[in-house]
Amino acid sequence: MTNHRSWHAAGFPLIAALAVPIQAQDQTAPRPAGVPESAANNPIAGEITPQLDRAVARGLAALARVQNADGSFGEVQFGRNIAVTALAGIAMMADGNLPGRGAYGEVVSKALSYTLANCSESGLIATANATSPMYGHGFATLFLGEVYGMTQGGGDTELADRVHRALLRAVRLIEKSQNDEGGWRYNPVAQDADVSVTICQIMALRSARNAGLEVSKQTIDRAVQYVRSLQNPDGGFRYQTIGGPSAWPRSAAGVASLYYAGIYDDRVIDDGIMYLFQTAEPGRADSQAIHYFYGHYYAVQAMFLAGGEHWSRWWPSIRRELLRMQNNDGKWDDNSAGSDYGTAMALIILQMPKRYLPIFQK
Repeated sequence: MTNHRSWHAAGFPLIAALAVPIQAQDQTAPRPAGVPESAANNPIAGEITPQLDRAVARGLAALARVQNADGSFGEVQFGRNIAVTALAGIAMMADGNLPGRGAYGEVVSKALSYTLANCSESGLIATANATSPMYGHGFATLFLGEVYGMTQGGGDTELADRVHRALLRAVRLIEKSQNDEGGWRYNPVAQDADVSVTICQIMALRSARNAGLEVSKQTIDRAVQYVRSLQNPDGGFRYQTIGGPSAWPRSAAGVASLYYAGIYDDRVIDDGIMYLFQTAEPGRADSQAIHYFYGHYYAVQAMFLAGGEHWSRWWPSIRRELLRMQNNDGKWDDNSAGSDYGTAMALIILQMPKRYLPIFQK
């Protein structure tokens, strides 16, 4: 990994004019010669269709209706959840909504308030009963980073300062809890690691750095080494370094991890993308699989960042599959984590071509 610049907090106020699509920015290493550009500035024809617009509108309305009074998301049987709340907030922001601005600005504001209410002095963002808090912490830190990075200008400096303090503490906790292998695990202690929790922390760090915070270069370099160590000979990624088979959801996370760490031209990425096309191309993977939405959340990001033929082949297929899976009430079901989660994930995937979120820029 090269050309890591130091990023300093800029103190952006939070209440801003309604977001406009963000163009690709030089936020990490420059793109090597000969490496295809991401889809950020290279849309394909017909990316956004009338059918997509209608499905997203129904999905956003359905998701907004189920927000709890305290701003959280999550059905009773699954519990109110920091991770799902953060993902729902990100899904709303992917439509251009910001805290207090836009058709769903109030939804974002309430989700932000719930997230901030669960920020501890240690930096951990979690509810009191969270059993694997680093998953939620990673998604919540990503949410705070995207809020902080997208809201430039405005007047609510007190809220901006609060977000900045919470984001800074969250980033420092991530850095401190990285284990000797270079990854992260369920709890904020530097012991074990797996690729699933690690990608959450890498994306959170990338978002925070994009928004202007300093992030340790050593932390990122060690994370890259860890993710590399997980690739199997078939191009897929195993769950931990101790060995095991490849699986497409964690392989999508592995490829996305490297992109967000600033690695763009690498055989590990090429082999990983080939594995994803062989095992997870929409239409091949079981849409009822336990990690379906999780896997496609990362796979679509990997293909968007890869750009070129990868994006032009993957995007129409996943769009068609998700539109077919939407329920009559506008939601998407996920049997393991509930429809709040499934709907938030589906909406983030389907709104990739809107290009509002800074995290998806290469």
